[in-house]
Amino acid sequence: MGEVHPPVEPSDSGWLDRPGGVRLYWEASGDPAGRPALYLHGGPGSGLGAGGYRRRFDPERYRVVGLDQRGCGRSTPWAADDLDRLDDNATPALIADIEALRAHLGVDAWLVHGVSWGSTLALAYALAHPDRVSALVLTAVTTGARDEIDWITEGVGRVFPEAWHRFAAGVPDGVRVVEHYARLLRDPDPVVRAAAADAWDAWESTHVSLDPGWRPGPLHAEPRERLNFATLVTHYWAHDCFLAGGDAVLARAHELTVPGVLVHGRRDISGPVVTPWRLHRAWPGSELHVVESEGHGGAEEMEVTRRAIDALARG
Repeated sequence: MGEVHPPVEPSDSGWLDRPGGVRLYWEASGDPAGRPALYLHGGPGSGLGAGGYRRRFDPERYRVVGLDQRGCGRSTPWAADDLDRLDDNATPALIADIEALRAHLGVDAWLVHGVSWGSTLALAYALAHPDRVSALVLTAVTTGARDEIDWITEGVGRVFPEAWHRFAAGVPDGVRVVEHYARLLRDPDPVVRAAAADAWDAWESTHVSLDPGWRPGPLHAEPRERLNFATLVTHYWAHDCFLAGGDAVLARAHELTVPGVLVHGRRDISGPVVTPWRLHRAWPGSELHVVESEGHGGAEEMEVTRRAIDALARG
């Protein structure tokens, strides 16, 4: 088995001003004259983090751009600090942000690589702007469909009943768990919001616990990060990622004409492999690679992703 590429640091970075006082952080690495590529992080709300995504791209072949999506990472303001305008943070706004960044950087079309939520956003962007995407490489694939959201917040509780009982305690009968938490995370009382964020983080760290690389403890060690992440995730999931009805990704997957590679772990209990399988069957020209030994985005999945990105650079 090979390895991902050596680490590289950004050679350029900046800020993109958007309406409503939003400032988006972006960074670029690799060859400025290389094939343009965009990385979309997970969450919603995870941010670019330490930049490990860059190791999936050959820096001698790609100009790699990373973007902290609005409301998180180094972009400002954070969603948890701007609750009055949280409703402005929606998938159409993120797609418009990506288009604004593409124009700002002078990119005609780019390969888009997304992980987890980032794969949903990549698909939605490609469907909205097909001429601006040269290929898609998606890892730990999600599409934002309601059945995926209800599985990760309710259905998978059959596997972890003890943790789910604690997580769902206090949710009124007939109310979706995710909608209940979305309301708590917009409560005017900061104590209520903090408790909801802690409970959400505890549940997230439970249902990923079958991943081989899992370690006990919170997913987000810093309380403000827990709060911001939970605020964004519940906001998007309570609204079906703003991709319901005619905007549903799976319903439109047949419209995708670009090359696509889907990489997913067989042991991903948080997001079962049926999602990329359905997407692959509906998307002409896509490839599906299932990594038998891993869960939600493990090291082997990232290496398979790297190989796919390398192959597209040579193609």
